[in-house]
Amino acid sequence: MQIDRIVVGIDNGATKNNATALDASGRFLVDRMYEVPSLVGEGPEAALEAMAETMELVLRDTGIGRERVAAVGLDTPGPASADGVISSRGATNFPQPAWWGYDIRSALEARIGLPVVYNNDGNAAALYAHRVHFEADAFRHSSVSAIVGTGLGGGVIEAGQVVRGASGQAGELGHIRIPTDGILADDQPVPTCACGNLGDVESFASLTGIVRNLLPYWLSRYPQHPLSGMPILEAAKAVRTYGVDGDEMARKLFEQQAAALGRLFTIVANFTDPRAYFLGGGVVEASPQFRDWFLERVRAHTSLREEQAAVASLALVPDLDMAGARGSAFAALASLETAEISVASSLTHPPRRERPK
Repeated sequence: MQIDRIVVGIDNGATKNNATALDASGRFLVDRMYEVPSLVGEGPEAALEAMAETMELVLRDTGIGRERVAAVGLDTPGPASADGVISSRGATNFPQPAWWGYDIRSALEARIGLPVVYNNDGNAAALYAHRVHFEADAFRHSSVSAIVGTGLGGGVIEAGQVVRGASGQAGELGHIRIPTDGILADDQPVPTCACGNLGDVESFASLTGIVRNLLPYWLSRYPQHPLSGMPILEAAKAVRTYGVDGDEMARKLFEQQAAALGRLFTIVANFTDPRAYFLGGGVVEASPQFRDWFLERVRAHTSLREEQAAVASLALVPDLDMAGARGSAFAALASLETAEISVASSLTHPPRRERPK
């Protein structure tokens, strides 16, 4: 890749897009959020325009000419294929039928006239967390990330590379079903997920899970709680503040989230055995005291073998607001570097010609 070329990373979310720029040396040219409303609720056409606007905003504010952009990395909430086709069953942030089976990568590529490299948002944030945590040793280690947001995003990194799977939906950790014994109260119904699963991680550890499952139950046990008189979505967004303040009901809710995440990491430990477990999301972006309490509860519910516990670490996803865009930029840069190596190899070692018989 030419030294003066750059890549742009775009993180598409339920309400906002964020973007960044990365040069050929791996240096980020942006150190703050560049946000534009994502407009995903208005359908594909409006959302594509918003993504293009997000890229142009970064280029204008950094003074980078569009001709210097070699590629764009894009991430969106999953489930989606490795090539950026939104699941035909829909997704938490893409509920309208117009999005089902929609090829968002190709559509953005056609809109902006530049190569687009796709990852789901969990994979992008996981890649960034892995690269930052392990630095120069990133390609020698593995990690798993769980990111609690509107849904539960996830990513699996092996030898520094995103594990995508046969259909591109590896790392959809939110939809792994977990044992609920010991987590639920005696009369608490098994949580349901928007995807149709019963008792998967996202049905506990996500804003959607709080709205659909946890908060309605706990408010029925604490009918005099101040949150009981609020609309459920508004109350769900406010419950973390009560948890930070040590409120009894809120802490019981977050204890269940931590337990679900611990069960998830226990399952993960038995099939990937990663060197690091990363946790991100609003729940760990609260006060240090609450964050440390929550991480300790996740750790307490994660059952590792002695040998695993001796080498593995539990850490936070760094710079979470920017992790998706930055991970997407890393992926775009890596794609260009791989393509250049492939071209160089073909020139150095041209294919052998068959001798005429």
